[in-house]
Amino acid sequence: MIPPQADAEFVCAMEDVLEVYHRDFDPRRPVVCVDESSKQLVAETRRPLAAAPGQPARVDYEYERRGTVKLFLATEPLVGQRWVTVTERRTAVDFAHFVRKIVDEWYPAAEKIVLVLDNLNTHKPASLYEAFAPAEARRLWEKLEIHYTPKHGSWLNMAEIEFSVLNGQCLNRRLADKATVQKEVAAWQRQRNRRCGTVDWQFSTADARIKLKRLYPSIQDG
Repeated sequence: MIPPQADAEFVCAMEDVLEVYHRDFDPRRPVVCVDESSKQLVAETRRPLAAAPGQPARVDYEYERRGTVKLFLATEPLVGQRWVTVTERRTAVDFAHFVRKIVDEWYPAAEKIVLVLDNLNTHKPASLYEAFAPAEARRLWEKLEIHYTPKHGSWLNMAEIEFSVLNGQCLNRRLADKATVQKEVAAWQRQRNRRCGTVDWQFSTADARIKLKRLYPSIQDG
């Protein structure tokens, strides 16, 4: 959602993220987009009927709700790689452990990891200090260069595009438990990473200043 009127803070954060997206590729400073989502667990109450000649597969309209799981996703759009972690909760500590995976498992050789993420209250350095000893929390935070999308501007996070693909290709069906979600998401991740599916981001600061001109505050002399 875009704010209906001029908002200097929105414009500032938007242009900051757009400029990050148009940096030259630098493996020492990878640009990584992070987002979170959830998946409702749903079990069948009757055995589905498999497809047969002239008859599509069928499932009963009734189902059993079994709670939800949370998904943390990180993607590096320029190289077409992404990683998804499935958890039971979405707390500050969960976020902190996901950040440590980014730093130590997926980008251990990076000098600095440029993270694009939204302003959720857990996306702060305090989350690292809540999960780890001060020295470890500081080590992780110093490896990051954070760029927040503006409020009502989560569409500027390319991780949302990856979640859309994940939902369309993997999660748009009934999955009954966390283990099944983890298995299916891991298979999707391996396949998409092999194909190096990238995001061709075209929207630029110059485009924003034309197409979203109404969002820019009017400058008055005097």
